[in-house]
Formats: sequence, C-alpha cells, structure tokens
Amino acid sequence: MEQTEPESLPAAVVQLLLRRGLTVATAESLTAGLLAAALAEVPGASGTLQGGVVAYQNHVKERLLGVDSGLLARAGAVDAEVARQMADGVRRVAGADVGISTTGVAGPEAHQGKPVGTVYLGLAGMPGHGEPEAVLLHLEGDRETIRRNTVRRGLQMMQARLTRWT
Repeated sequence: MEQTEPESLPAAVVQLLLRRGLTVATAESLTAGLLAAALAEVPGASGTLQGGVVAYQNHVKERLLGVDSGLLARAGAVDAEVARQMADGVRRVAGADVGISTTGVAGPEAHQGKPVGTVYLGLAGMPGHGEPEAVLLHLEGDRETIRRNTVRRGLQMMQARLTRWT
C-alpha cells in the first residue's frame, strides 16, 4: 500500500487505529510531546489516543515508564532496548493497546557518545508483532528537522504495521 502524504499521515493513523478498535499512548523523549500533539490534532483522536508521557530525563523513564535503571546506566537513553521498554511502559501505564516511543539525539551536539540524528522508535502491543520492537534511524538536519522527521517516521511505522495487520 502506498504511503500517505505527510499532511494527512496523522489522520490516516488515527483512522486505522479507530477502525481496528485500538488505543494508543506515546512515550516521548526526543520529541517532547510532538507525536501525541500530531495525533491529537486529528478530529476524533479522543477515540484512540489515551495520553502521553514526556520522559526527557532518565529518572522519568525509570519511575513512570519502568525502564530498567541498570540499562539506562549501561547503555544510556539513546538505545533500542530503552525505546522498547519506553513503548511497553507507556502502553501499560496508560492502559493502551499500543505504545510508541521516541528517543534520540536532535543536537546541536552528540549525546552519550551518540551522534546527532541517531534516533530510536519503539513500538509495543501491535497485534501480530509479539514482543516490543525498535527501529534505528539516522536522520539529518537541524534540531527541529530531526524532531519533526522523527514524528513523521513514527507515524509511518505505525501506519505500515496497522496496514499489514488484518
């Protein structure tokens, strides 16, 4: 199936979630609420969007989302397993069917040894996909561009998974 145009991408994801009777919650570090806001802009989003957690600091990831403190100490916040645990944690905390997370480095400087543009998206609870998954992205651009493209890629990831699920 062809990808939806960027302007209508949030609406397409909301409609797919509603048609499948699924709810969603976001756990955002890098994007600080932009992903939840993109979904909430869609009329009818209240039928699927349960809420979101902006977990910019590690102690929030740990205390609110249940991300393993040892993992955060070992790997840092920009890590595939952290993204998976964030997505699964917000899914549980918000009582949602699906959790999606963002963590990464938007710049202007590298963080914890990871270069600017290193981003992980986490997705948990998607029917037919078993364990939580994480996708590594290498994005280019300034801080705003990286954050906006992270939202777009997260929505595309959800759209692709929901479109394939029957």
